[in-house]
Amino acid sequence: MRSFITIELSKEIKDFLGSLQDKLKQSGADVKWVEPKNIHLTLKFLGEIKEEKVDKVKLALEESLKDRPCFYMQLGPLGCFPNTKFPRVIWIGIKEGDIETRQIAEYLEEKMAKIGIPKENRPFSSHITIGRVRSGLNIKNLIASLDTLTANLSAQVLPGQTVNKIILFKSTLTPKGPIYEPVKEASLKTI
Repeated sequence: MRSFITIELSKEIKDFLGSLQDKLKQSGADVKWVEPKNIHLTLKFLGEIKEEKVDKVKLALEESLKDRPCFYMQLGPLGCFPNTKFPRVIWIGIKEGDIETRQIAEYLEEKMAKIGIPKENRPFSSHITIGRVRSGLNIKNLIASLDTLTANLSAQVLPGQTVNKIILFKSTLTPKGPIYEPVKEASLKTI
């Protein structure tokens, strides 16, 4: 089962991110945009896990979160990996709630390693991927659009949401794009 652990985003946030994508699409760059309905904040990508390990993952997820309180998460700056001069991955960061998402991701990393799921090679960064650049086509237009949009966003109050659960998703790859199905929801503690 191909799977990942994530924070599901509110409709308001998905709509907002879809509108950012629409503005960036005007650049004519060759970008594979994440469908707004599939946009999420990945805390831990598990990859292919065997069915017999799924129950262990579910239990580790519950144990990881049972004492963690709900928190507020607000969108932050727009960015790119590796950087805005050579964009490969276009993302939006987390302003408020960054510490909490990083702590949960780091704790999940440790819990999953104990049940045989390899750790990531790089440290966790709280971000939401909205697109992946496929080629250099109109890349200068994309960079200019990113610069303009980044400046505009810095003057706005961006949407946010309360995070009260973390979800284990199954991902099925199809020619029309991935299909995500929730497998397990683990609730955070209500204060």
